[in-house]
Amino acid sequence: METSATAPSPSCSVSERAGNMSTSEKPRPHETEESRPYWRGAERGALMIQRCAHCGKLRHYPRLVCDNCHSLESDWVEASRRGTLHSWTVAHHAFHPGFAQDVPYVLATIDLEEGVRALGILDAPADGKLAPGAAVTGRFERRGDGVSVLHFFLARQGPRLVKGDDQC
Repeated sequence: METSATAPSPSCSVSERAGNMSTSEKPRPHETEESRPYWRGAERGALMIQRCAHCGKLRHYPRLVCDNCHSLESDWVEASRRGTLHSWTVAHHAFHPGFAQDVPYVLATIDLEEGVRALGILDAPADGKLAPGAAVTGRFERRGDGVSVLHFFLARQGPRLVKGDDQC
């Protein structure tokens, strides 16, 4: 017998509660002028981080103004995709019908080696033992609709390296 600590949200429709959510497509990211280099990098498998062109401070998520020196000038650098687990949550309910087939899944905040944080899916068992500070590596995985999504792996179980993917 399966038990759950939570009940279906009252905001879910009757068809969602009945499990008929699999026909919806996942939402696509809203690309902006500031985020375009990030998404272009993701298509190539590169984690791109915005850098202030005036003071050099790295920032992620992409934004228009540097919070350190208030410059509007920026460029982009490729991140290592290595870091440590800062925090995580396990999603047991799909926030959108397109994700119903994925639950439960682990959403993680990662402290990247470069000194900024990134959000992504942690490919680890939802009921697994996780600990802050655990080493992780990341890579982009392409969904069926062509969107590349950042996934992280515990370093001890990390993704297998493939030719040309020497940064994992």
